[in-house]
Amino acid sequence: MGYPRPQMKRKEWQSLDGEWVVNGSAGRVPECRTEEILIYERSFVLDRKKPVVILHFGAVDNKARVFLNGEFVGEHAGGYLPFSFDVSDKIGHENLLRVEVSDMLDPTYPYGKQKKESGGMWYTPVSGIWQSVWLEQLPESYISDVKIKTDLKGADITLNIKDPNGERVETERIEIQDPELWTPDAPKLYTYVLKRGEDEVEVYFGLRTIEIREIGGRQRLLLNGEPVFLHGVLDQGYFYPGLFIPEDSSEYERDIARMKSLGFNMLRKHIKIEPEEYYYAADKCGMLIIQDMVNSGNYNFFRDTFLGTVGVKFRDTKKKHDERTSFFTNHSINTVRHLYNHPSVIAYTIFNEGWGQFDSDRHYEVLKGIDPSRVYDSTSGWFAQKKSDFDSVHIYFRNKKLNPGIRPMLLSECGGFSLNLDKKRKTYGYGKCQSRKELTDRISDMYEKMVIPAIERGLCGAVYTQLSDVEDEINGLYSYDRKTLKVIPERMLEIAEKIKDKLR
Repeated sequence: MGYPRPQMKRKEWQSLDGEWVVNGSAGRVPECRTEEILIYERSFVLDRKKPVVILHFGAVDNKARVFLNGEFVGEHAGGYLPFSFDVSDKIGHENLLRVEVSDMLDPTYPYGKQKKESGGMWYTPVSGIWQSVWLEQLPESYISDVKIKTDLKGADITLNIKDPNGERVETERIEIQDPELWTPDAPKLYTYVLKRGEDEVEVYFGLRTIEIREIGGRQRLLLNGEPVFLHGVLDQGYFYPGLFIPEDSSEYERDIARMKSLGFNMLRKHIKIEPEEYYYAADKCGMLIIQDMVNSGNYNFFRDTFLGTVGVKFRDTKKKHDERTSFFTNHSINTVRHLYNHPSVIAYTIFNEGWGQFDSDRHYEVLKGIDPSRVYDSTSGWFAQKKSDFDSVHIYFRNKKLNPGIRPMLLSECGGFSLNLDKKRKTYGYGKCQSRKELTDRISDMYEKMVIPAIERGLCGAVYTQLSDVEDEINGLYSYDRKTLKVIPERMLEIAEKIKDKLR
């Protein structure tokens, strides 16, 4: 397998993926499990060459306690983000690594679409070490983090350097002669090797900007200074039969290629954070990404969905602050920092519908302060407060005349028409179709009547629900196993061309 982290790539590293003992029996890492308590063990040999050894975890759902050779190394909570430990003083030549994992699906922590009683819009819960584990040996002074800020002429790079005396920050500027900009049609990536003493890492970047500016009397979304329409699809990030992960990581690139072949230029990564291979595939292949924060808190259909669909509004500053809200805020901040260097990531959804929503204006200010180079949909669907870069709406079941206001409007969910390929299964979707033609007709009708006419009035994007079927949900453009395309591709490309015509 390749290096698990496409950014900050090092030549020398040691994978700990593969066969492990899990709860006393043979298992594998990475792999999605469903048990609430998991004990992982693996022995390995390290040929020690350098003084510093870092143990990396791509992601573990949900709580992990790590032991090396019987000594406690550290712990981590939250199932979607990477973490690491310095194990220099605990590692030997022959080693035993033990990871104790628990996942009770506690709504205190971000959990997304997982539910013990799965069905409908809820999916089979996942636990365990579901991303890669690896070791890096480093010199005493090494690069611990890299932040890459780009414009249309080059990149400003900020490096964090760790050494025995502490940590320091260094910066450098890379100017590109005759720059090629990053776009979905031409996703040019520049690679660059950073060297500091005995350490070196390879990074990459794309030159692109995303902003909102007035054009022709309307606030428009601009990519590299040019108007862009986010012609997108909701992407849940679930795969059959691997749940959170595909059997082959090249499936990320194939999913992106499938959507590009239908004319789409954007995926809304829905309430899930992927392994970095996914974002690298989007960077490399040219797919814009709206990244959702992962919801936490108890979902209530009446409060979080029904009230919003009938136009009820509420102030979200009244919710009390507790461990759940504090964790969500910190998790959102760390998500933005984690994905900062990926040119494909152009926007974030902070709260989806009313689920877990609190202090959305404050979250907008905090996250925009950390990364002003992206745009933010503070409240996708409804329950909008004062601060957001979009007026964000969800519309299902009907076509409606869209009337954008001062801010650009984002139709952040729409469509969701279902086509049942397996008549015996229990199903969930929005409106039933009986054939590929009927499904494609309904999608085309929605774009022709609701989406395309609103572009000149300030609609900047639309997110069709969804990329593939997922378990009981059958409103995908593809089947859950990706073997069957459920729409007529030529008709989908016609829709994409009509959208482009509106921007010309």
